[in-house]
Amino acid sequence: MPPHDLRHLISQTPRVMVVDGSRMVRKLIGDVLRRELPQVQVVGCATLAEARKALAEGAVDLVTTALSLKDGTGLEVARAVRETAGQAYVPVIVVSGEAQSHLEQRRFTEFVTDYFDKALGHEALAAFIQGYVQPEAMPGATVLYVEDSRVVAETTRRMLERHDLKVVHVLRAEDAFALLTAESLGMSTHRFDLVLTDVTLKGELSGVDIVQRVRIDFGYGKRRLPILVMTGDSNRDNQAELLQSGANDLVLKPIEERLLVTKVLFQLRLARMAGPRVDD
Repeated sequence: MPPHDLRHLISQTPRVMVVDGSRMVRKLIGDVLRRELPQVQVVGCATLAEARKALAEGAVDLVTTALSLKDGTGLEVARAVRETAGQAYVPVIVVSGEAQSHLEQRRFTEFVTDYFDKALGHEALAAFIQGYVQPEAMPGATVLYVEDSRVVAETTRRMLERHDLKVVHVLRAEDAFALLTAESLGMSTHRFDLVLTDVTLKGELSGVDIVQRVRIDFGYGKRRLPILVMTGDSNRDNQAELLQSGANDLVLKPIEERLLVTKVLFQLRLARMAGPRVDD
């Protein structure tokens, strides 16, 4: 993948399926897609049956779907996409007002690429979809990266720096807390915009401890300081614990650059939409 090219839709004339019982939501998402990709073909579907019919008529390059449909669920849509697409990579995004609770309870399946919570609003939804079709760089944003493997850290650092992100890497949770404390006291040259941490770290503290201390001890909310946790643990209960502790999202290993940077850029854009950085 060339540097800076994070587009999930490589085709200049992609076919995108938007599945939602609400005509307004279908129009909103369609308008965003047409603004970013003038040659896009938007296929609107109100039901699972319509989605299956559209898939039978031709390949799609991206799918957004509501979680609840009149005749089924978005998870059934996601499964149908995977069965139709075969080995092709097709992002499937669930757009729902209940996305966060479903995420925390690990109800999404491996067929779902990502999710968006409608509670974040239409502007955030537009930014989220833009991240998949035409990502916008956030030059100068600073990521505090906690990873105890120097080899893994170097690879991941390069992924982030290729997209104009600044990276401050530390090996231990304790080092991260020292930097965050210095920043909160105005004694640091760094201003951190996001924390990226592995869940398993050497020493007494883990990625879970980082999430909990940032949210409780420092009092930083999810929009004040987003946290992404990298994990290779497929246990849904353990993943749920991370999200319920206050992680904004998870990045599953092995790390895929396009998905990692897309998630980082979205959280950064979302945080900036909240306005000037204040404790919340």
